[in-house]
Amino acid sequence: MEKQMAQHFDTLHTDIQSDDIPTCICEKSLADKVEKGCLRCGYGLGTVAPTVGLIGSVAVHAWKPLALKATIEKALELNAATIASAAQAAGKIAGEAKGVDVVISALEQLGIKKLCPELLKSIGNKITYYDVEKISKIIIGKYEANCAWNITSATQAMCTDVGTKFKLIGNASGDFFPTGPGITRKVYDIVDNATSSAQRAANAEVAATEVAEKAAIEAAQKEAIEIASYNWYTTIGYSVLAILIIVLIMVIIYLILRYRRKKKMKKKLQYIKLLEE
Repeated sequence: MEKQMAQHFDTLHTDIQSDDIPTCICEKSLADKVEKGCLRCGYGLGTVAPTVGLIGSVAVHAWKPLALKATIEKALELNAATIASAAQAAGKIAGEAKGVDVVISALEQLGIKKLCPELLKSIGNKITYYDVEKISKIIIGKYEANCAWNITSATQAMCTDVGTKFKLIGNASGDFFPTGPGITRKVYDIVDNATSSAQRAANAEVAATEVAEKAAIEAAQKEAIEIASYNWYTTIGYSVLAILIIVLIMVIIYLILRYRRKKKMKKKLQYIKLLEE
């Protein structure tokens, strides 16, 4: 049996040319090229992935404050007229309210709430708080109707109080005025004070409204930039993830091809060893 096997291998050896023996030095197959390509590609992408994540994040972080500043400045510029209009409207309302409040409070202290309560209800509605002529005319008419010649015991205290406060009744110093001029003079002083107070209130409200409007615009622009930057961060994250997935696939393909190549080489070496024996 051993002799027959030896003769068989000798015959087999003589039939095989040296060129027919597979060696490791041969033209690269497609699998070998793919294996090397996957290795290089995986290495390259693996190097790029952290760079993309780092540079992209740094770029977005540096871009965000500059973009926010530019966006806010442009938004404020575009909305300047709207802000001014809103501020003036708010200032007017605040000024009117303050003026009405000052006039009504002053007239109440002078006893007008008892003399003509309907006047106080009309100021700010049917009558503007700064209408000296109309306010004076109503008070003069009521005072003359109730406190001139037909004064009664029921109106005595009220008329005395109003007349004294408007300086329509003589006193020890002799400082008093006729009904018409005395009431008009007092109302003018009240309205003058109310107008000054209203102007201050309006100015304060204008400033406060401008600040509030600008803050609202800044907040809106900041939110928009935050959303945009978040989207950029998300895009960068997805890009890095996609690169890593590709790298993983390349590595898997490389390992599979490498395993198959080693297995094939092992078989070739076993075959060569068998032939040499």
